Amino acid sequence: MSETQLSMFAGPALARRTDPETSKIAARRIESKGKADAHRRKILAAVKTWPGKTSAELAPLAGMDRHAAARRLPELEASSYVRKGKPRVCGQNGTAAVTWWPV
Repeated sequence: MSETQLSMFAGPALARRTDPETSKIAARRIESKGKADAHRRKILAAVKTWPGKTSAELAPLAGMDRHAAARRLPELEASSYVRKGKPRVCGQNGTAAVTWWPV
C-alpha cells in the first residue's frame, strides 16, 4: 500500500455531527495540512508492528497523542486497513478497551 493509496482510501478526518463547529473546523484543518494522513501512516505502522494493542498503548509507540490515535483508527477500520479485536484491560489506563489488528 502506498502513501497515495492510504490518503485516497482513508477519507477525510471526521468530526461527529454532534460535535461543536470548532471540532469540525479542526478536522478540516488537519486534513488540509496533511496531518491526518501522517497520523494514519504512523498509527497503521504501529498496528502492523505491535498488533493487538489498544489505541492508548499504540499512541506512544507511534509517537503521537492518544486522542489522535483514537480518531484515526476508526477511519482506517472504515477503509479496511485495520480491524477491531477483542477488548481487554489496557496497560496504559487500566480500563477495558478494544484492541487493533492489521487486515
